[in-house]
Amino acid sequence: MVRPGFRWWYAVVIFVVANLASGIPAGFNGDEAFYNSFSQPSVAPPDWMFPPVWLFLNITSLIALYRVANSTRRPARTAFLISEAVGWVLFAIFTTLYFVLRSPILGAVDTVLGLLVAIVSVVLASRIDRQSAVHITFRLLWLLLASYVSVWMAIHNPDPFFSGQTP
Repeated sequence: MVRPGFRWWYAVVIFVVANLASGIPAGFNGDEAFYNSFSQPSVAPPDWMFPPVWLFLNITSLIALYRVANSTRRPARTAFLISEAVGWVLFAIFTTLYFVLRSPILGAVDTVLGLLVAIVSVVLASRIDRQSAVHITFRLLWLLLASYVSVWMAIHNPDPFFSGQTP
């Protein structure tokens, strides 16, 4: 029996490191008062929804990563792995950009880049393993909503990081 190159505990390490990098600067739910101080579109999710949704998205993304990394279909695999690595970095730095630097603009840029990465990952995964593409599609759909909300908020609210003012 051939052992997988990407073991399950690699996914656990990625999950722990990315969530610690994301959660330590501003807490695992960010600064709820900061988020709630802004004018928001009617479709904006409540602050309590982010941790459980991202937990689900992290798990489904790691399942896809595990499946694709251990796939024997190589043509798009390396590009997928790079795309997912970029996605994990964007996830890990979001709370610093949005909550520590207090910038809805930087948060929106990070979110839209995350959406673009998810689109690339779905396309690449669909060439390798359709089930993995479905797993990444959950993240893509969430980031579609999140991109709309974050860009709307960046346009309709002051950015304390760039203006030097508090919301």
